[in-house]
Amino acid sequence: MLERILTKRIVPVVVLDSAEHAEPLAEALLAGGLDLMEITFRTAAAEACIRRIASRFPEMLLGAGTLLDPEQVVRAKNAGAEFGLAPGLNPEVIEAAEEAGLAFSPGVMTPSEVECALGFGCKLLKFFPAEAAGGVNMLKSLAGPYGHTGIKFIPTGGITSNNLTDYLKLPVVAAIGGSWMVDKKLVNEGKWGEITRLTKQALEAAGAA
Repeated sequence: MLERILTKRIVPVVVLDSAEHAEPLAEALLAGGLDLMEITFRTAAAEACIRRIASRFPEMLLGAGTLLDPEQVVRAKNAGAEFGLAPGLNPEVIEAAEEAGLAFSPGVMTPSEVECALGFGCKLLKFFPAEAAGGVNMLKSLAGPYGHTGIKFIPTGGITSNNLTDYLKLPVVAAIGGSWMVDKKLVNEGKWGEITRLTKQALEAAGAA
């Protein structure tokens, strides 16, 4: 999982209101060269979307995002998710993910949360909300005392095509999480070609970084 994330360096953060959009969105991302995605548990359709994509597109590395309680962790794993993420650090969720065998990245934004995550053995962390929490400068500061531990971050929140390279240039950043290429409006309007174009553009920028 980590190897594929480090290779692509882009994790699209997807919010789907309808399970009918799951397969065409996966096709659009794959056409753009991206074979991984995070489907957030912010809607009732999330579990069904993961299940449908996992069944139809086994080549897609599927993550489940916004996992806020142990029950969601189990549902995500059973639906076919291969990794999970959360906006914050909840010990109960981390333990549930470990029990379920789901690779998990808790969310952090402070040194204390980083140390707590390390105590649980988590070294791939979501940095959220990235821009609001200090962005690139905050990550540089965190890299000072913690970079030697092997920790890596996936900053998410406020990242766009305009600032993604600033983050990806940091050695401590594994990948960025973003939603501009899978914007809800594009999905709901079925603009799959535009999603493919934006995905290709994002991957080119990531490669250049």
